Amino acid sequence: MFDLFRSRDKAVRILLGGLLGVVALSMLIYLIPNYGGGSSSGYDQVVAEIGGQDLTLREVDVQIQAMRRNRQIPNELLHVYVPQAIDQMITDRAMAYEAARLGYRVSDAELANTLQVVINSQFHDVALYKQYVEEQGMTVPEFEASMRESMATQRLRQVAMQAIVVTPKEIEEEYNRENAKVKIEYLLFSEATIGNQVKVSDEELHAYYEQHKAAYQTPPQRNATVLVVDQAKVAPTVTVPDAQLLAYYNANIDQYRTPERVDVRHILLTTTGKSKAEAEKIHQQAEDLLKQLQGGADFAALAKKYSQDPGSAANGGELGWIVRGQTVKPFEDAAFSLKPKQLSGIVTTEYGYHILQVMDHQQAQVKPFSDVKNDIATALKKQLVNQKMQDIATNAQAELVKAPETAAQVAAKYGLTEIQAQKLGPSDPVPGMVSPQLTQAIAGLQPNGVSQPVAVGNDKLAFAVCTAVIAPHPADFGDVVNGIRRQLTTQKALALAAEDATKAGKELRDGKDIQAVAKEFKVEVKSPDAFAQIGAVEGLGPATMLSAAFTQPVGAIIGPVSANNQAVVAKVVEQIPADMTKLAAQRDSIIAEIKNRKQQQRMSLFEDAIRSRLEQEGKIKIHKDVIQRLAASYQS
Repeated sequence: MFDLFRSRDKAVRILLGGLLGVVALSMLIYLIPNYGGGSSSGYDQVVAEIGGQDLTLREVDVQIQAMRRNRQIPNELLHVYVPQAIDQMITDRAMAYEAARLGYRVSDAELANTLQVVINSQFHDVALYKQYVEEQGMTVPEFEASMRESMATQRLRQVAMQAIVVTPKEIEEEYNRENAKVKIEYLLFSEATIGNQVKVSDEELHAYYEQHKAAYQTPPQRNATVLVVDQAKVAPTVTVPDAQLLAYYNANIDQYRTPERVDVRHILLTTTGKSKAEAEKIHQQAEDLLKQLQGGADFAALAKKYSQDPGSAANGGELGWIVRGQTVKPFEDAAFSLKPKQLSGIVTTEYGYHILQVMDHQQAQVKPFSDVKNDIATALKKQLVNQKMQDIATNAQAELVKAPETAAQVAAKYGLTEIQAQKLGPSDPVPGMVSPQLTQAIAGLQPNGVSQPVAVGNDKLAFAVCTAVIAPHPADFGDVVNGIRRQLTTQKALALAAEDATKAGKELRDGKDIQAVAKEFKVEVKSPDAFAQIGAVEGLGPATMLSAAFTQPVGAIIGPVSANNQAVVAKVVEQIPADMTKLAAQRDSIIAEIKNRKQQQRMSLFEDAIRSRLEQEGKIKIHKDVIQRLAASYQS
């Protein structure tokens, strides 16, 4: 609610500052060739050479770690992403090299203008800007040289994107693609429609197992002793003396200060976008409401009926408690000048006319120790319990590292819960412990190896010692028979569904009624809403799977078409042409869409051409073995 009354200028400044902060950070992480932490011999290893400039493991790792911190890609997919990220970095460097070779330059004035925007909007002054850049391990000249290079590269891209032409025919085709619709009826054949028709014999199961035995391997398994530090056991051993509570209260007295505040409700009649004459009429309405309130009318009822504040009208105008700085100044001045139960006059703000009533007014105060003692005790005890749990886990884990065979003694010494986990696969959880981190930690242990403590939920810490590693081995028939049965059943069912779909399609093409065909094959006739080519078919998915329906006459039979392990046979019921009278209103947006699509296609071709030519000229050298080793290092 309070956003309605806050200063627009301030909000805009905050938003712009945030956006430019993202831009600045992106430049530091992605666009700066030499950005990173300290070097090491491994990090200085060269991944690729572009135009005489090295791309090192350190630079790649900076980008990967940034992506991991921002959770932009799951850790389990990093080994797939790493080669793609390196490929894009090579392409970006190639574009920068080509821009420089073709003479694209950014003047000092142009660079200064761009930097001025970043400094003014994000850092506010040059000193803070300089401090920020240096905290990233760079000098200001390095950062500005990289920014200049990035700006020049962008110019090269812009030149490549010029002179993209969109023809009237393309506009009309795109308009039709987005707006012409088709209505169909369809029959869906799947494993579910086959019912119990499929039977798999024991002979088939054994034959399939013997034929594919190599594919059924039990992965490495581990036996482990897991030791758990349980908050429920530790908490009763921790007490917080009153003297410590009082000391905390005195040291943090500002936390317990309550600012002056008022409980207020209001009626708002908005004048935003109104003419002067309209505003005068609204002011008269506000005066009439004020007279009614002064005469004893129910404030909440009038607020529900007349207030135009969407955040409070339904609640009788209630805003609740507010403090200074939460609302625009005229509203604040009026609210904090009123006594409890007192009505204001008509208060004018940039949003319109308000009538306020303060329900309660509390002066600034400090909560007494007696009021907050229990809260402090709860918070401090939680901190002390957490710290004690960490200490216990650290000490116990250290002892177990020295003597892995003493798990039982360590558990008894520190009051830990001991769990024996047998034959854990790489993704198997410890019994009763749902923790992917613990599962992952155990999966990486060798015999007598001890994991680091990890959090399990909000109230436990756990670590494990590996007592045995069971090598991969062929799975027994009994362990995989159910999976084989499901697989063969599905295969047979889908084959039968495809056969039924083919037969149904033939009968429909021969002129048989679709309801009769549905009854014959014991399926349902689906009649989704009309859809466009860029839309979706209800119950199926993207309309592209039935794109043929848009080029066929009414009555035509489409399919069978495969869709998500199902077979679809459709009948065109109606063709709904696009309303060409509305083309003019959408022309600009359609042109923009087509241009954007062409730009993406052209940019991809442009970048590929530059990179291919530089590779042919020997300007790009890629060390694939380094990339493969790096990708493998991220594979769990």
